[in-house]
Amino acid sequence: MQSFRVGLFGIGLEAYWSQFPGLEKRLRGYVGEVAKRLGANGRAVIDFGLVDSLDQAVATAEKIRREDPALVVLYATTYALSSTVLAAVRRLRTPVLVLSLQPGKAMDYAAFNALGDRTAMTGEWLAWCSACPMPEIANVFARAGIPFRQVTGALEDDAACWQQIEDWVHAAEVMHALEHCRIGLMGHYYSGMLDIATDLTKLCAVFGPQIEMLEVDELSALRGSAGADEIARVRDRFLEVFDVEAGCDPEELLRAARTAAALDAFVERYRLGAMAYYYKGCGVAANEDTMSSIILGTSLLTGRGIPVAGEYEVKNVLAMKIMDRFGVGGSFSEFYGVDFRDDVVLMGHDGPGHPGIAAGKVKVRPLRVYHGKVGRGLSVEMQVAHGPVTLLSVAEDPQHGFKLVVAEGASEPGPILEIGNTNSRYRFVPGARGFLEAWNAQAPAHHCAIGIGQVAEKVRKLASLLGVGFVRVC
Repeated sequence: MQSFRVGLFGIGLEAYWSQFPGLEKRLRGYVGEVAKRLGANGRAVIDFGLVDSLDQAVATAEKIRREDPALVVLYATTYALSSTVLAAVRRLRTPVLVLSLQPGKAMDYAAFNALGDRTAMTGEWLAWCSACPMPEIANVFARAGIPFRQVTGALEDDAACWQQIEDWVHAAEVMHALEHCRIGLMGHYYSGMLDIATDLTKLCAVFGPQIEMLEVDELSALRGSAGADEIARVRDRFLEVFDVEAGCDPEELLRAARTAAALDAFVERYRLGAMAYYYKGCGVAANEDTMSSIILGTSLLTGRGIPVAGEYEVKNVLAMKIMDRFGVGGSFSEFYGVDFRDDVVLMGHDGPGHPGIAAGKVKVRPLRVYHGKVGRGLSVEMQVAHGPVTLLSVAEDPQHGFKLVVAEGASEPGPILEIGNTNSRYRFVPGARGFLEAWNAQAPAHHCAIGIGQVAEKVRKLASLLGVGFVRVC
């Protein structure tokens, strides 16, 4: 996977340099300061310098195309001609973020007016007029069909501005991760769930992942070749990560450990970054054994950043991957019911859970039957950690192909359904009824990904970079 890189260049006007000595050097220093701030978290930043003429804009565009950064940051240091800007960005394949950052919160008017020399005063003003070219740039971007994304603020003492920039860069990192993610699909759709079916070609074209079609038979073969030492190691890992209920049969734990060991080999063989699966597992004993013992192993994968969704839910595993890359987890979920007395929505799902966002250790419980699915075995039960949460659904959209539907709420303590599934209670500002009706009005499909923390604005920025729709329900 190519490492994530940010490209940066500033814009100015060559005619100013001979008129106002020291201005060019000063503005180049501002670009250098932005480069330093962008790279503060160890990110690779390619600084293309200050672009101040049409010829330089064309040459810089060629350099950017060769380097192919995941995001280009264009810093309007002072007034610059829109013809220069358009020449620099028109042929880029990369999203562009435009910064309007003046040196500080406000000029010292008294010191400025005391300069006396009108030329010096004009030069000083030009060092502060980052806002000047922005309407012109926005106009030309709109007429050229280039998405206009901007952050306005100050180089110094403006935490809110720099948080916005950081969020844009983080969203670009997530987009980059999606473009380099290989999603494994094993089995087939759960029969009758029409909302899950999607156009894989369009999914790849819009979000950029690669799809690897996998066979259950191959996983079963890997399972059969797993060694005793490896199985024991995975079992010990289960005992470390999970709270294994005393009623769990030790042989069932070993059966799940064998499958988890096979999953690890499967993921490594195909270099998977995510996986969605569903297979009835009836008629071939080895495959039934595999599919009925898969939950613990897929939960461990989800916890280490390789999300796994059941029911062949490729759209939702993409949502889980997005949430994971934003650093907030991403647990597979659906509506379970409503507590109208407490005005909360009950949500959960069978199959894989996300240990990294659980309230305490994930419990492992034995089930004599998997509801709606073949077999029996061990399952996981957990609540999402109490506090702020974000729900995300990747849904079809007639206008953009796909849209990202989000809602922010809170996971709250209280009674849950102790049925060996992930289960939590969620409160939303519109109330349970209002939230459910507003959410369902977006036709989101019945699954979603839940992450801890509130990242709706980051998801909005990601939608902008991807060119997909965005709806915030609450």
